[in-house]
Amino acid sequence: MSNRIAAMIAAAGLALPALAADPTGGPAPQFTLAARSGANVSLGQYKGQVVMLNFWASWCGPCRQEMPLLESIYKQYHRMGFTLIGVNVEPDSNAANQWLKETPVSFPILYDKESKVSKMYDVEGMPSTVIIDRKGKVRLLHRGYKPGDENGYLDSVRKLVRE
Repeated sequence: MSNRIAAMIAAAGLALPALAADPTGGPAPQFTLAARSGANVSLGQYKGQVVMLNFWASWCGPCRQEMPLLESIYKQYHRMGFTLIGVNVEPDSNAANQWLKETPVSFPILYDKESKVSKMYDVEGMPSTVIIDRKGKVRLLHRGYKPGDENGYLDSVRKLVRE
């Protein structure tokens, strides 16, 4: 995918509503993906935790801007039963791995090279973030990123870790 097409896709994703709560509170689709660590990681491993899935790509400017903020949220709340999983959606993970060398994160990075998990979560643009409660229900879908959106993430995380 060329950078120009990717930028158009990302821009289209940013035009969508920023915060949209899942009205059904439906169960989060289960998946297993290869991780940057080399192991396979499944969502089920995090049962009982608040989980944030962040779908991203290395070519996505807003994703690059958001990633250090996500790292900060993860570091602040992971001891309280919260985990963040970065799901890279690129068919070739080399660009993602190179970018992560420059902007390291301590949360797990998984690779959705065939976009199967992205489709399960109705990801339409980059970045997209899904927050799942301790019972495994989708509680929030956030599409796109603009400065300040992380405050909505924090509000949701704080509320859900107390539930």
